[in-house]
Amino acid sequence: MDFRKINNLSVDCVIFGLGSENLNVLLQKRSLNLYNENYPVIDDWVLPGEHVFKSNSLGQSADKILIEVTNNHFANKKQFRTYGSHRRVKSDKDLLWVRSRGGEARTITVVYYLTMPINTIELAENSNFRWFPVESLPEVGFDHQLIINDCYEDLKSKITTEPILFDLVPVKFTLNELQTAFQIVLNIELDNRNFRKKTISKAYIVPLDDKRKVAGSKKPSKLYMFSKDVYEKIAENDFMIGTILVMILKLFL
Repeated sequence: MDFRKINNLSVDCVIFGLGSENLNVLLQKRSLNLYNENYPVIDDWVLPGEHVFKSNSLGQSADKILIEVTNNHFANKKQFRTYGSHRRVKSDKDLLWVRSRGGEARTITVVYYLTMPINTIELAENSNFRWFPVESLPEVGFDHQLIINDCYEDLKSKITTEPILFDLVPVKFTLNELQTAFQIVLNIELDNRNFRKKTISKAYIVPLDDKRKVAGSKKPSKLYMFSKDVYEKIAENDFMIGTILVMILKLFL
């Protein structure tokens, strides 16, 4: 395996995690202090990413980053977009950071993003990673604010046409968790009764015998699972492919 890095090609990963109140993105601390007044102090945040090894594909590079950050493989990562503007690295901090890592000022990055429940990743107290609400980000380096915004807009557009929503909730979820996820991502309010009626009418929303005790509720809530096989079968047979989300949008938007 060739461990040499391609100095002008990198992969960045936008990891969205759904919490109880916000959609969050995972950022990595970027720190550098040369103790020289001629150089700026770097103390901000960036997306998890690294340069591509010569013997790795883009997908393998993304997997490497995700394993290092989360200790897990994620089949739901999506290759999103390539960013290669000559203005990507323009601030003194960004230039210093790139040079300190042996990279080039003109670097092309390929972005992947994925979605998950926020508690999928357990962050240690001394971790260099931290969750931030997508609408309340700290100072971020390079063009990562733009990248996050673009990925978020893509997520909002696809959540009405693809089953991405089910990656944001536990494998076994309550209807309330599903509704909350949808409302948080799109920042809308849905009628609870209509949402439940439309949801349970879908063949790919499978009711389970299991129940879970939910905070604030006197009775345990019934659990459901998303069946990818059923969903894909419906799509292959050219039935109405629009998910429950499309139908719900027509009712409430």
